[in-house]
Amino acid sequence: MARVPKKRYEAELYRLQLELLHMQAWVQSTGARLVVLFEGRDAAGKGGVIKRIIEHLNPRTVRVVALPKPTDRERGEWYFQRYVSHLPTSGEVVLFDRSWYNRAGVERVMGFCSDEEHARFLRAVPAFEQMLIDDGIMLRKYWFSVSAEEQHARFQARADEAHKRWKLSPMDLASLDKWSEYSHAKDEMFAHTDTEASPWYVVDAEDQRHARLDCIHHLLSTVPYEAREPQPLDVPPRQTATEAPRPPKHDLKWVPSWHETLLDG
Repeated sequence: MARVPKKRYEAELYRLQLELLHMQAWVQSTGARLVVLFEGRDAAGKGGVIKRIIEHLNPRTVRVVALPKPTDRERGEWYFQRYVSHLPTSGEVVLFDRSWYNRAGVERVMGFCSDEEHARFLRAVPAFEQMLIDDGIMLRKYWFSVSAEEQHARFQARADEAHKRWKLSPMDLASLDKWSEYSHAKDEMFAHTDTEASPWYVVDAEDQRHARLDCIHHLLSTVPYEAREPQPLDVPPRQTATEAPRPPKHDLKWVPSWHETLLDG
């Protein structure tokens, strides 16, 4: 598969990000509620897509939820409880960077839940998601698919680059020896939760540029927003300086001009 040239990719991404602004404005003006779940293999590129989606959106109405492992208290709660508290209110969009499907993935494969808890989860999910939909929430679910070879290459890149090393966790490395187990868990999850009301959409994430464009384009196509040009704003003239005395600038604690050392070099 030929890769989209960088300039064409950036141009199309910019166009889609403008459309995301229109979508956000529509959500705010209509009071809609949108939930988007991002699931898939470790290093499949979920975070990269989320980053491009939110890059120019208003963080007051678009939130990313990436929950850490549950606390002792949360382990004693109804499983969905910690996720319900993060659902959107009127006029909001919530993007889950991993979601309640942790129970069908990492918890199942790594033995963090019992067989009974896993089976109960698979039975409950369709009803839980139907309740969200019946209440008016728009729910979208994306699974990012990547090959074992590409996943391993991305893990290696994270290990080699200091600014990406934080992305590589012991749990990620452990997944390399459990490729088949994760595949089986994903297939079982799809069999129970890929419903007509709440389908899974699979993103081919072998190429990150393609995955980002494909996912954002598809998301926009599923939301019935109307493009609305923002009202033009008139910037008032700058206030003229007053004669009131102000403290001298040299009394302030200025950040040292580090950039000057770069210019000197």
